[in-house]
Amino acid sequence: MKFDLHTHHFRCGHADGNIRNYIEAGIKAGLEVIGISDHTPYFGDPSDRAFPHIAMAKSEFANYVEEVLSLKKEYEGVIDVLLGIESDYFPEHAETYRKILDAYPFDYVIGSVHSTGGVSIFNKGRWKGLGDKEKIAIKTEYYRLIAESARSGMFQILGHIDAMKGNYPDFSNIPAPGPLDECLKIIGESGVAIEINTSGKTKLSGGWYPSDDILERALRYGVPVTFGSDAHKPSRVGDEHEAVAARLKEIGFTSWVYYKQKQKIEVPL
Repeated sequence: MKFDLHTHHFRCGHADGNIRNYIEAGIKAGLEVIGISDHTPYFGDPSDRAFPHIAMAKSEFANYVEEVLSLKKEYEGVIDVLLGIESDYFPEHAETYRKILDAYPFDYVIGSVHSTGGVSIFNKGRWKGLGDKEKIAIKTEYYRLIAESARSGMFQILGHIDAMKGNYPDFSNIPAPGPLDECLKIIGESGVAIEINTSGKTKLSGGWYPSDDILERALRYGVPVTFGSDAHKPSRVGDEHEAVAARLKEIGFTSWVYYKQKQKIEVPL
């Protein structure tokens, strides 16, 4: 079964195309299930659109939900369109996000840590001049936040859990196996899935998120896995789905999952 749970569109301000474009691309790619999962607004900020090139406006949120649900009905019997969303995890605003997200009929919510210490994980400059201890501290905090997001109960899926390597490939070599293993243990206990996200190929790191090493560790901790292209243009929908499935089998996974009405559906690889 072919599915893709991580796609974006023009409302977030940094993706091309409308929702219909992504659905049509999914049909062309042979998907049976496509999840639309654009970035939430910044609910912790009082303005309508705090970051126009990162996330959608609050005033567009209900329109987004309505459009996905309308297209879900239109494409019924052709492709299963799922209502998803990608939400940042900010501990200080978690309850605000939880209350708003719970008010809508999402099939799933992807929880992603996109910043630590108020700095984007993709900011290349954050690593300049740092010593080994400081780098380890940043990596430790990153995985502490991801573990906390798993425990929160807000999310069905955790997004790109080593994306900090995206614009700093040496992130993978920072020695912090303890925090990583503890994070994966908590994710496994929480029953939350991690995605294999093929958008890493668009960053300096290349390849997928997460690394094979992390996937091997995740398997030991019983962490479920899912697939998301993280497409920001329709041509990337379903990108490398078959290659990911093949690699997961080699690592030892026998199934992966997707979510509908927040219920986990297991699919053989």
